[in-house]
Amino acid sequence: MPSDPVPSIPPQTGLVGWATQNGGTTGGGGAPTTTVTNASALTSALNATGSAVIRVSGTISCSGMLRVRSNKTILGNSGATIAGCGLNISGDRNIIIRNLTFRDWNDDAINVQESATNIWIDHNSFSNGYDGAVDIKRGSDFVTVSWNRVFNHDKTMLLGHSDDNGGQDIGHLRVSYHHNWFDGSNQRNPRVRFGNPVHVFNNYYRANGGYGVASTENAGVLVEGNYFENVRDTYHLGEGDSGPGRIVARNNHFVNSPAGQAGGSVASIPYSYQLDTASNVKSIVTSGAGAGRITV
Repeated sequence: MPSDPVPSIPPQTGLVGWATQNGGTTGGGGAPTTTVTNASALTSALNATGSAVIRVSGTISCSGMLRVRSNKTILGNSGATIAGCGLNISGDRNIIIRNLTFRDWNDDAINVQESATNIWIDHNSFSNGYDGAVDIKRGSDFVTVSWNRVFNHDKTMLLGHSDDNGGQDIGHLRVSYHHNWFDGSNQRNPRVRFGNPVHVFNNYYRANGGYGVASTENAGVLVEGNYFENVRDTYHLGEGDSGPGRIVARNNHFVNSPAGQAGGSVASIPYSYQLDTASNVKSIVTSGAGAGRITV
Protein backbone atom coordinates (compact mmCIF):
# COMPACT_ATOMS: atom_id res chain seq x y z
CA MET A 1 0.00 0.00 0.00
CA PRO A 2 1.38 3.46 -0.82
CA SER A 3 2.07 5.75 2.09
CA ASP A 4 -0.16 8.74 2.74
CA PRO A 5 1.06 11.86 0.95
CA VAL A 6 2.84 14.48 3.02
CA PRO A 7 0.54 17.51 3.44
CA SER A 8 1.70 20.41 1.29
CA ILE A 9 2.79 23.57 3.09
CA PRO A 10 1.24 26.75 1.62
CA PRO A 11 3.67 29.36 0.30
CA GLN A 12 4.65 31.99 2.81
CA THR A 13 2.68 34.71 1.04
CA GLY A 14 -0.43 32.55 0.73
CA LEU A 15 -3.07 31.85 3.32
CA VAL A 16 -1.70 30.14 6.42
CA GLY A 17 -3.10 29.72 9.89
CA TRP A 18 -6.51 29.71 11.51
CA ALA A 19 -8.33 31.12 8.47
CA THR A 20 -7.56 27.86 6.63
CA GLN A 21 -9.72 25.96 9.12
CA ASN A 22 -13.53 25.69 9.39
CA GLY A 23 -13.89 25.20 5.64
CA GLY A 24 -11.28 27.76 4.64
CA THR A 25 -11.45 31.39 3.55
CA THR A 26 -12.02 32.26 -0.12
CA GLY A 27 -13.69 35.68 0.07
CA GLY A 28 -15.46 36.58 -3.12
CA GLY A 29 -13.78 33.76 -5.02
CA GLY A 30 -14.33 34.10 -8.74
CA ALA A 31 -17.18 36.61 -8.44
CA PRO A 32 -17.28 39.67 -10.70
CA THR A 33 -14.94 42.54 -9.82
CA THR A 34 -16.15 46.04 -8.96
CA THR A 35 -13.71 48.97 -8.79
CA VAL A 36 -14.61 51.78 -6.38
CA THR A 37 -13.09 55.26 -6.16
CA ASN A 38 -15.26 57.08 -3.61
CA ALA A 39 -16.85 56.51 -0.22
CA SER A 40 -20.39 56.08 -1.51
CA ALA A 41 -19.45 53.37 -3.99
CA LEU A 42 -17.26 51.62 -1.42
CA THR A 43 -20.04 51.64 1.17
CA SER A 44 -22.55 50.18 -1.28
CA ALA A 45 -20.20 47.47 -2.55
CA LEU A 46 -19.17 46.34 0.94
CA ASN A 47 -22.75 46.17 2.18
CA ALA A 48 -24.22 44.33 -0.82
CA THR A 49 -25.44 40.78 -0.45
CA GLY A 50 -23.75 38.01 -2.42
CA SER A 51 -20.15 37.31 -3.35
CA ALA A 52 -17.99 40.08 -4.79
CA VAL A 53 -14.42 41.12 -5.48
CA ILE A 54 -14.03 44.82 -4.67
CA ARG A 55 -11.03 46.80 -5.88
CA VAL A 56 -10.21 50.09 -4.18
CA SER A 57 -8.52 52.70 -6.36
CA GLY A 58 -6.98 55.97 -5.20
CA THR A 59 -7.61 57.55 -1.79
CA ILE A 60 -11.09 57.24 -0.34
CA SER A 61 -11.87 59.68 2.49
CA CYS A 62 -14.66 58.69 4.85
CA SER A 63 -15.67 58.59 8.51
CA GLY A 64 -17.08 56.06 10.95
CA MET A 65 -17.24 52.32 10.24
CA LEU A 66 -18.33 50.76 6.94
CA ARG A 67 -20.16 47.43 7.23
CA VAL A 68 -18.66 44.49 5.32
CA ARG A 69 -20.97 41.60 4.41
CA SER A 70 -20.03 37.96 3.86
CA ASN A 71 -18.15 36.52 0.89
CA LYS A 72 -16.15 39.59 -0.07
CA THR A 73 -12.59 40.04 -1.28
CA ILE A 74 -11.38 43.63 -0.83
CA LEU A 75 -8.18 44.43 -2.71
CA GLY A 76 -6.20 47.62 -2.99
CA ASN A 77 -4.88 48.70 -6.36
CA SER A 78 -1.44 50.31 -6.26
CA GLY A 79 -1.45 53.10 -3.67
CA ALA A 80 -5.05 52.49 -2.56
CA THR A 81 -5.79 54.24 0.73
CA ILE A 82 -8.76 54.40 3.10
CA ALA A 83 -8.45 57.59 5.14
CA GLY A 84 -10.57 58.54 8.14
CA CYS A 85 -12.77 55.47 8.51
CA GLY A 86 -12.64 51.74 9.09
CA LEU A 87 -14.23 48.44 8.11
CA ASN A 88 -16.68 46.65 10.43
CA ILE A 89 -17.17 42.89 10.06
CA SER A 90 -20.02 42.02 12.41
CA GLY A 91 -21.41 38.49 12.38
CA ASP A 92 -20.39 37.90 8.76
CA ARG A 93 -17.94 35.36 7.37
CA ASN A 94 -15.50 34.53 4.58
CA ILE A 95 -13.87 37.93 4.00
CA ILE A 96 -10.42 38.80 2.63
CA ILE A 97 -8.81 42.27 2.98
CA ARG A 98 -5.46 42.78 1.22
CA ASN A 99 -3.05 45.46 0.01
CA LEU A 100 -4.75 48.52 1.51
CA THR A 101 -3.32 51.48 3.41
CA PHE A 102 -5.42 52.64 6.36
CA ARG A 103 -4.67 55.95 8.05
CA ASP A 104 -6.28 58.47 10.39
CA TRP A 105 -9.28 56.29 11.23
CA ASN A 106 -11.59 57.69 13.90
CA ASP A 107 -12.72 54.37 15.48
CA ASP A 108 -10.99 51.12 14.44
CA ALA A 109 -9.34 50.46 11.09
CA ILE A 110 -10.68 46.88 10.98
CA ASN A 111 -13.15 45.61 13.59
CA VAL A 112 -14.07 41.91 13.59
CA GLN A 113 -16.89 41.08 16.01
CA GLU A 114 -20.09 39.21 16.89
CA SER A 115 -18.99 35.67 15.94
CA ALA A 116 -17.54 36.65 12.57
CA THR A 117 -15.53 33.76 11.13
CA ASN A 118 -12.99 32.98 8.43
CA ILE A 119 -11.35 36.36 7.94
CA TRP A 120 -7.96 36.96 6.29
CA ILE A 121 -6.30 40.38 6.78
CA ASP A 122 -3.10 40.47 4.76
CA HIS A 123 -0.44 42.89 3.45
CA ASN A 124 -2.05 46.09 4.70
CA SER A 125 -0.45 49.19 6.25
CA PHE A 126 -1.88 50.99 9.29
CA SER A 127 -0.85 54.32 10.78
CA ASN A 128 -2.02 57.21 12.94
CA GLY A 129 -5.46 55.94 13.90
CA TYR A 130 -7.62 56.57 16.93
CA ASP A 131 -8.21 53.06 18.33
CA GLY A 132 -7.33 49.55 17.17
CA ALA A 133 -5.68 48.78 13.86
CA VAL A 134 -7.19 45.26 13.88
CA ASP A 135 -9.49 44.43 16.81
CA ILE A 136 -11.10 40.97 17.01
CA LYS A 137 -13.75 40.30 19.65
CA ARG A 138 -17.15 38.99 20.75
CA GLY A 139 -16.78 35.33 19.83
CA SER A 140 -15.11 35.77 16.44
CA ASP A 141 -12.98 32.88 15.23
CA PHE A 142 -10.75 31.40 12.50
CA VAL A 143 -8.83 34.57 11.62
CA THR A 144 -5.40 35.09 10.07
CA VAL A 145 -3.62 38.46 10.33
CA SER A 146 -0.50 38.33 8.16
CA TRP A 147 2.17 40.48 6.55
CA ASN A 148 0.77 43.80 7.83
CA ARG A 149 2.80 46.83 8.92
CA VAL A 150 1.72 49.08 11.80
CA PHE A 151 3.63 52.31 12.50
CA ASN A 152 3.02 55.70 14.15
CA HIS A 153 0.24 54.10 16.16
CA ASP A 154 -0.50 53.18 19.79
CA LYS A 155 -3.16 50.47 20.28
CA THR A 156 -2.47 47.90 17.62
CA MET A 157 -4.33 44.57 17.82
CA LEU A 158 -6.81 43.69 20.56
CA LEU A 159 -8.11 40.11 20.78
CA GLY A 160 -11.07 39.96 23.17
CA HIS A 161 -12.50 43.27 24.37
CA SER A 162 -13.55 42.62 27.98
CA ASP A 163 -12.67 40.46 30.97
CA ASP A 164 -16.43 39.97 31.49
CA ASN A 165 -17.12 38.42 28.07
CA GLY A 166 -15.86 34.89 28.66
CA GLY A 167 -19.29 33.38 28.08
CA GLN A 168 -19.14 34.41 24.43
CA ASP A 169 -15.39 34.25 23.90
CA ILE A 170 -14.17 31.01 25.51
CA GLY A 171 -13.66 28.38 22.84
CA HIS A 172 -13.33 31.06 20.15
CA LEU A 173 -10.95 33.95 19.36
CA ARG A 174 -8.53 31.61 17.57
CA VAL A 175 -6.23 33.82 15.52
CA SER A 176 -2.88 33.49 13.75
CA TYR A 177 -0.61 36.56 13.63
CA HIS A 178 2.37 36.00 11.37
CA HIS A 179 4.95 38.02 9.46
CA ASN A 180 3.59 41.31 10.71
CA TRP A 181 5.88 44.32 11.21
CA PHE A 182 5.10 45.97 14.53
CA ASP A 183 7.16 49.01 13.67
CA GLY A 184 7.32 51.10 16.84
CA SER A 185 3.63 50.40 17.52
CA ASN A 186 3.26 50.93 21.22
CA GLN A 187 1.10 48.15 22.68
CA ARG A 188 -1.36 45.29 21.95
CA ASN A 189 0.82 43.46 19.48
CA PRO A 190 -1.48 41.61 20.27
CA ARG A 191 -3.23 41.80 23.67
CA VAL A 192 -5.12 38.52 24.10
CA ARG A 193 -8.06 37.39 26.24
CA PHE A 194 -9.54 33.86 26.35
CA GLY A 195 -8.39 32.55 22.91
CA ASN A 196 -6.48 29.24 22.87
CA PRO A 197 -4.41 28.55 20.90
CA VAL A 198 -3.49 31.95 19.55
CA HIS A 199 -0.43 31.69 17.31
CA VAL A 200 2.03 34.59 17.15
CA PHE A 201 4.87 33.58 14.86
CA ASN A 202 7.57 35.08 12.63
CA ASN A 203 6.67 38.69 13.41
CA TYR A 204 9.21 41.51 13.59
CA TYR A 205 8.96 43.76 16.66
CA ARG A 206 10.92 47.01 16.55
CA ALA A 207 11.14 49.53 19.41
CA ASN A 208 7.70 48.91 20.86
CA GLY A 209 7.51 51.36 23.75
CA GLY A 210 4.81 49.62 25.79
CA TYR A 211 4.97 45.87 25.19
CA GLY A 212 4.86 43.22 22.52
CA VAL A 213 2.46 40.40 23.45
CA ALA A 214 0.19 40.15 26.51
CA SER A 215 -1.71 36.95 27.35
CA THR A 216 -4.57 37.45 29.82
CA GLU A 217 -7.73 35.81 31.17
CA ASN A 218 -6.48 32.24 30.74
CA ALA A 219 -5.70 32.67 27.04
CA GLY A 220 -3.12 30.35 25.51
CA VAL A 221 -0.59 32.04 23.22
CA LEU A 222 2.26 30.38 21.33
CA VAL A 223 4.95 33.02 20.75
CA GLU A 224 7.24 31.41 18.22
CA GLY A 225 10.06 32.38 15.91
CA ASN A 226 9.68 36.14 16.32
CA TYR A 227 12.40 38.78 16.10
CA PHE A 228 12.42 41.36 18.92
CA GLU A 229 14.68 44.39 18.54
CA ASN A 230 14.92 47.20 21.13
CA VAL A 231 11.74 46.04 22.87
CA ARG A 232 11.95 46.47 26.64
CA ASP A 233 8.91 44.25 27.41
CA THR A 234 8.63 41.50 24.81
CA TYR A 235 5.79 39.35 26.22
CA HIS A 236 4.10 38.85 29.56
CA LEU A 237 1.20 37.31 31.48
CA GLY A 238 -1.66 39.57 32.59
CA GLU A 239 -2.17 43.21 31.70
CA GLY A 240 -3.83 46.04 33.58
CA ASP A 241 -6.75 44.61 35.57
CA SER A 242 -6.84 41.43 33.45
CA GLY A 243 -5.68 38.22 35.07
CA PRO A 244 -2.85 36.14 33.61
CA GLY A 245 -3.07 33.88 30.62
CA ARG A 246 -0.51 31.36 29.43
CA ILE A 247 2.42 31.73 27.04
CA VAL A 248 4.66 29.10 25.50
CA ALA A 249 7.65 30.88 23.93
CA ARG A 250 10.15 29.13 21.69
CA ASN A 251 12.74 29.84 19.01
CA ASN A 252 12.54 33.63 19.32
CA HIS A 253 15.43 35.99 18.54
CA PHE A 254 16.30 38.92 20.81
CA VAL A 255 18.38 42.00 19.98
CA ASN A 256 18.73 44.43 22.89
CA SER A 257 15.52 42.90 24.24
CA PRO A 258 14.91 40.53 27.15
CA ALA A 259 13.17 37.20 26.95
CA GLY A 260 9.69 37.74 28.33
CA GLN A 261 7.48 36.10 30.93
CA ALA A 262 6.14 32.70 29.89
CA GLY A 263 4.32 29.93 31.71
CA GLY A 264 1.61 27.31 31.45
CA SER A 265 0.55 25.20 28.48
CA VAL A 266 -1.10 26.07 25.18
CA ALA A 267 -3.34 23.91 23.01
CA SER A 268 -1.78 22.36 19.92
CA ILE A 269 -1.76 24.09 16.54
CA PRO A 270 -4.01 22.16 14.12
CA TYR A 271 -2.68 23.41 10.78
CA SER A 272 0.56 23.02 8.82
CA TYR A 273 2.89 26.01 8.60
CA GLN A 274 6.45 26.80 7.64
CA LEU A 275 8.42 28.50 10.41
CA ASP A 276 11.17 30.84 9.22
CA THR A 277 14.37 30.92 11.24
CA ALA A 278 13.90 33.71 13.77
CA SER A 279 17.22 35.44 13.04
CA ASN A 280 16.10 35.88 9.42
CA VAL A 281 12.68 37.31 10.25
CA LYS A 282 13.73 40.99 10.31
CA SER A 283 14.94 40.91 6.72
CA ILE A 284 12.06 38.74 5.53
CA VAL A 285 9.36 40.88 7.12
CA THR A 286 10.78 44.32 6.33
CA SER A 287 11.10 43.36 2.66
CA GLY A 288 7.62 41.87 2.44
CA ALA A 289 5.15 43.34 4.96
CA GLY A 290 2.66 46.12 4.33
CA ALA A 291 0.69 47.43 1.37
CA GLY A 292 2.43 47.69 -1.99
CA ARG A 293 4.57 44.59 -1.52
CA ILE A 294 2.37 42.20 -3.47
CA THR A 295 0.51 42.21 -6.77
CA VAL A 296 -3.16 41.35 -6.40
